[in-house]
Amino acid sequence: MTLAAPAVERAWTPPFPLDLAAVLGPLRRGPADPCLRIGPDGSVWRASNTAAGVATIALRRAHGEIRASAWGPGAELALAGLPDLLGARDDDTGFLAHHELIAQARRRAPGLRLGRTGQVWDVLIPAVLEQKVTGKEAWRSWRELCRRFGTPAPGAAGVSPELLFAPPTPKALLAIPDWDWHRAGVDGARRRTLLAAASVATRLERAVDLGGEAGRDLLCKVPGIGVWTAAEIAQRAWGDPDAVSVGDYHLHDAVGWALTGRDATDEEMLALLAPYAPHRQRAVRYLELTGARKPRRGPRFAGRDYRAI
Repeated sequence: MTLAAPAVERAWTPPFPLDLAAVLGPLRRGPADPCLRIGPDGSVWRASNTAAGVATIALRRAHGEIRASAWGPGAELALAGLPDLLGARDDDTGFLAHHELIAQARRRAPGLRLGRTGQVWDVLIPAVLEQKVTGKEAWRSWRELCRRFGTPAPGAAGVSPELLFAPPTPKALLAIPDWDWHRAGVDGARRRTLLAAASVATRLERAVDLGGEAGRDLLCKVPGIGVWTAAEIAQRAWGDPDAVSVGDYHLHDAVGWALTGRDATDEEMLALLAPYAPHRQRAVRYLELTGARKPRRGPRFAGRDYRAI
């Protein structure tokens, strides 16, 4: 693969401590994510769709600044959004740690920021794919759809070019035939949700401007997108600091064990997190950094392979 064009470049010095891995971590869907890869030199490569077309951006840390190179028709837009992607618009004013575990995590991770992609569509697809299946199965479907129906990343010579793709556009997703949905392991319910979202994808981008609960409510107008999926999208598209993934298979127990040493229902989890509003998701992120989780006492949920149905 040859470079699409000379790279557009930008250097940006964050005016705050920045943990690059922590801020970009929520965008990575599994270790073999076809849209976000780590290069041999430690650089981070991300392919995405923008209003101007596909873009590849490569990020490197050098002497306190972030140096970015971008390729493709969306390169300029990708670089313009770099500070937001890395958390420049995140504001933790008013956040207080009401639990010692969260206070400790905050002291250990001063570089945690809530980044924002500024766009709904690319983060909507994997959020829907992760509905009611194991992460492993959702990530396999994500890889299959991106590699077969996404756009090869321009300028991806710094990583394995055949492994870096931008997600399928709404038009490309609407054109996927029935058999290929089955081959990707996507059941009818998730497929119908993705098709419904693709048909109104342009309108859904308004959720970023609305932000907060209003933005999440707009996403929930799509049949098949509920509070869990809307929260997962909001956390990434506009760095929503209060969007809690209610209905998650593991989260309520993880929060319960971290803060009380026992299981918790979704309602109990929300009660525990209530003092952190409007920063409940920020509190969850700090808890995730501690590695606190419910002890495993039984077999993991095995999930279901929809390709076999």
